Amino acid sequence: MQRSTEREVIRRAKAGDGRAVETLIRAHQDALFAFMLRMSGRPHVAEDIVQEAFVRVLKNLDRFDPRFRFSTWLFTIAKRLYVNAMQKQRPAYDTDTVNARGSGGVAPSGLSAAAETQTNLHELLEAALDVLNEQQREIVLLFHQQSWSIIEIAEHLGMPEGTVKSHLHRARRRMREAIVSDRIACARAEEVWT
Repeated sequence: MQRSTEREVIRRAKAGDGRAVETLIRAHQDALFAFMLRMSGRPHVAEDIVQEAFVRVLKNLDRFDPRFRFSTWLFTIAKRLYVNAMQKQRPAYDTDTVNARGSGGVAPSGLSAAAETQTNLHELLEAALDVLNEQQREIVLLFHQQSWSIIEIAEHLGMPEGTVKSHLHRARRRMREAIVSDRIACARAEEVWT
């Protein structure tokens, strides 16, 4: 949604227009859910955070500063909700994370070679994301998955652009190292088992 259109929709939503509220939610719901799912690794947590974020945003819509992007404000609120939720409960072991990210087992027999390759790539990237700290993971996801600019990420996180670039560079390097070491480990395992 273009910023001028978005500002008009926000203005109408502030005035109580239900369709405008619906438009705002539809415009950002999928991207926010995808981001929170990647952050948490658990669909039910992502759903809860997204729902609560929209409730908070709609209650406080009059506080939105139109000089900034609505998505930046929304994602900031969602991230804070997520951090607060994770601080309140830290389970020792969560089977939902394993289920949401895949068991790492053999692909179902009905998959084509391309689908199996895609699944393997997805699992490899998920494993690489797991080696990152929370801030690095957030920066990588905002940059690559949500296509946010360095400036937007810096604004969202309240840090200088150079710091965002450094975190992004280090995160990519850590992911690359994790992927390379995983491939080496897989190759060695294949040698042992074949």
